[in-house]
Amino acid sequence: MTNVTLRRFAPSDLHWLVARHQDLYAREAGFDESFGPLVADILHSFCASHDPACEHGWMAESGGERLGTVFCMKKDEETAQLRLFLLTPKARGKGLGKRLLRECMDFARAAGYRGMMLKTHESHRTACALYQAFGWKLSGSRPVHSYGQDLVEQTWQLTFQAAEI
Repeated sequence: MTNVTLRRFAPSDLHWLVARHQDLYAREAGFDESFGPLVADILHSFCASHDPACEHGWMAESGGERLGTVFCMKKDEETAQLRLFLLTPKARGKGLGKRLLRECMDFARAAGYRGMMLKTHESHRTACALYQAFGWKLSGSRPVHSYGQDLVEQTWQLTFQAAEI
């Protein structure tokens, strides 16, 4: 995508991101109305108390149009958690997901984390293929009933090599 900028996520982006998650996941995965409030809780917590030295959120946009996000959040002292990775349908398949993922991973590495983790669902095959291509390893999966759906929740992990930290 041409002329796409990555900027810091701002509190003024919160409502847009909650609405996009609710809308896209309802339309594409059949998620119920419980998903949006979960996203809102995550974002309210991030906006209220994140540590910019070790946590960051990115908004991708072009010409003032918001296209996607990714967040690096502290899981524990050694592990960052990738969260709220979202691309609008218009932005998919054009390399923006790779760019956002790389930016998030580079930030986590530079912040001193030894690795990263994320939780997703098996049905998100395109995202899972991207994680695998970037060196992430599937470390667990389990059936769950969430957001009105029977899903297979997956945990993915990435360990940074000592020379990378």
